[in-house]
Amino acid sequence: MQNKDSIKNTLFIGLGLCLVCAAVISFIAVGLKQLQKQNIIIDQQKKIVAAANLESFYGSVSNAYNSIEEIVIDLDTGNFTDLSPEEYDLSKELQDTSKYISLSSSEDIATIKVRENFSKVFLEYRDGDLNTVILPVRGYGLWGILYGYLAISNDLNTIVGLEFYEHKETPGLGAEIDNPAWKALWNGKKLFDEEGNLLIKVIKGKVTVNEANSNYKVDGLSGATLTSNGVTNLLAFWLGELGYLKFLSNLKEEVSNV
Repeated sequence: MQNKDSIKNTLFIGLGLCLVCAAVISFIAVGLKQLQKQNIIIDQQKKIVAAANLESFYGSVSNAYNSIEEIVIDLDTGNFTDLSPEEYDLSKELQDTSKYISLSSSEDIATIKVRENFSKVFLEYRDGDLNTVILPVRGYGLWGILYGYLAISNDLNTIVGLEFYEHKETPGLGAEIDNPAWKALWNGKKLFDEEGNLLIKVIKGKVTVNEANSNYKVDGLSGATLTSNGVTNLLAFWLGELGYLKFLSNLKEEVSNV
């Protein structure tokens, strides 16, 4: 009769339990992976809607997002493409050397190293007319890349909002980019002056009403100079020649011809 307390039997039972646990964990991980991806997408949709301040108008995030058209554009030409927005994945774009360009030190003011050839942008129309443009933006803060969305009104010069959906900034300091009071400061700020010069920036300290070019300035984050500079730099990059400038110019011409 086999001894149930033998070393061989104990090892056999232990190995069996390990295999069962491993199988259960693998099953759960696979099952949760799709759910995690879906949650990330939902969170980004919330940020897009929040940047454009659309939830109050449409009544819910889902209704607001359903009003938005996703389009993939060519950053080099600023033109729309026929690429599928549903299949576009920024992380995959940045893993394929044929789908991005490397930036020189003078070009890389946002410290992102590479720039994708194509970008997915978001357009909100009302009664057939363009109302809001939402652009993905990113750039280095203090501890890592800030990922967010910049929403611009249909004059293509007035900021509606700026939201970040991923960052590694310090709680209570750089992480104040998530503070509703600070985010509210962006609404109504201007990007370009009449000559087309990009002036928007986060300053050190607070903006005063009578300050020169106050419409182009946003209060700095107290104790977070590098994060504040990072926000300024990422906007300077993505609203420049290597970013969305050609696209915005094309869109402005299209809107003016309607």
